Amino acid sequence: MAYIENGQQFCPNDFDGLVIGLAANIGDHNSGEHRHDKDQLLFSHHGCMVITLEDVKCVLPPMRAAWIPAGMLHNAQMTNVTHYRSLYFDSSLQPQLSREMKIIDINPLMAILLERMSMWPFDKPNNEQLNSVNLLIEELNFATESHLNLPLPRDVRLAKWLEGINCPDFIAPTLADLSLLVGASQKTITRIFNKETAMPYQSWRQQWRLLAAIELLSQQQRISDVSYRLGFANDSAFISFFRQKTGFTPLNFMLEFKS
Repeated sequence: MAYIENGQQFCPNDFDGLVIGLAANIGDHNSGEHRHDKDQLLFSHHGCMVITLEDVKCVLPPMRAAWIPAGMLHNAQMTNVTHYRSLYFDSSLQPQLSREMKIIDINPLMAILLERMSMWPFDKPNNEQLNSVNLLIEELNFATESHLNLPLPRDVRLAKWLEGINCPDFIAPTLADLSLLVGASQKTITRIFNKETAMPYQSWRQQWRLLAAIELLSQQQRISDVSYRLGFANDSAFISFFRQKTGFTPLNFMLEFKS
């Protein structure tokens, strides 16, 4: 079987095959910065993952998948992740697959394929994999992208503040407060964000709030606590914001993905 226990060592390069599947219960884990020689597709049924690249942060809620092309330096932080699934694709398949990192929605057919392929033996012959692999590639190439990413500016004036972006107490303040925090004018900060993230700071802050809300709700934190933590005027304002961005109310989101 392709199931491993938490803490057990695994290296996809140790195995041949069109797709090498992995299933595990992870819990809380920080992978540290690393890269793979193979393309990777990963998701979990429960819990939340935060994937950080050099210039972008992505949040992976339950039942979404992250596509990470080979050679891309990244770090994955996991919170209460169970039923973790990961697939590693042979380099011969790369011409058929995206070379950009993205978060995608999983439809019912993809969910079945991912579950089956993550559990098949490491030594499963390629000819027995081929039909499933081709079908999954077709689904991946037509999958809807979930824009759960946050571009990160690289300007040195923001570097110290952004060092803690994955820490529990990180906050994205108002533009006026950020100006005081980093010692740059509001006009300068706006110019930096427009240039380096292609969005004004106010829009960047709203995207940060969305990703942070998903992380906190995936941890089953109370809606009122999340609303307060993210600086909304009241719970109703937070509920309206979350529903507008995701199509779910926070309560429905928590019920949908409750472990």
